[in-house]
Amino acid sequence: MGAGAKVLVVEDEEPLALLLRYNLEAEGYAVDVVHRGDEAEVAIAENSPDLIVLDWMLPGLSGLELCRRLRTGKDSRTIPIILLTARSEENDRIRGLTTGADDYVVKPFSLPELMARVRAILRRTNPERIARVLTVGDIELDRESHRVTRNGRQVHLGPTEFRLLEFLMQSPGRVFSRAQLLDGVWGRNVYVDERTVDVHIGRLRKAMMRGNERDPVRTVRGAGYAFSDKLEETA
Repeated sequence: MGAGAKVLVVEDEEPLALLLRYNLEAEGYAVDVVHRGDEAEVAIAENSPDLIVLDWMLPGLSGLELCRRLRTGKDSRTIPIILLTARSEENDRIRGLTTGADDYVVKPFSLPELMARVRAILRRTNPERIARVLTVGDIELDRESHRVTRNGRQVHLGPTEFRLLEFLMQSPGRVFSRAQLLDGVWGRNVYVDERTVDVHIGRLRKAMMRGNERDPVRTVRGAGYAFSDKLEETA
């Protein structure tokens, strides 16, 4: 998981802010959300985060101006910033990056891609805050080498099954609806039928189970799926 890295989300669109909080917390980060640029400036001064996800267009103080101010502050100049914006022109990207943003993501964006960028920046700037290996029971997932093992044997997964397993292993025991899994694994802007989730869960189960090994995924009727947190018990 994110091992408690502190992420500040500065976004005035309430639904998007909630979606970002949900997905970042699912990765294990400690998340604060503010909706105005001036509020963010105060929050950062009071409790410096490890990373800021910052919208360009904000009430009170624009994200671009806030980024400029943070880069001139002694205590804030090294905080990594990912700038979110609907502006996709090349000169806008250049403005954002030259103002001091570490990365630039154009709306609408893929949530898995944004989460990957968050991990990449924190791995570079704060490596002790990112868990390279997720372990639940007898299953181990290595994010860098994309290797999965169970009871010491290598498990071969396709890229979608790997992302699905990674997402579920970040929150053992937590029930995710099909819609939440689609958002977290495929991204909110990819239009995929919810039954696709069932197909990939089936493939994941088939790859993960040998002999009397316990099913790593629990089906919760009418609710969705959860990663089992009792894998070491025999079936």
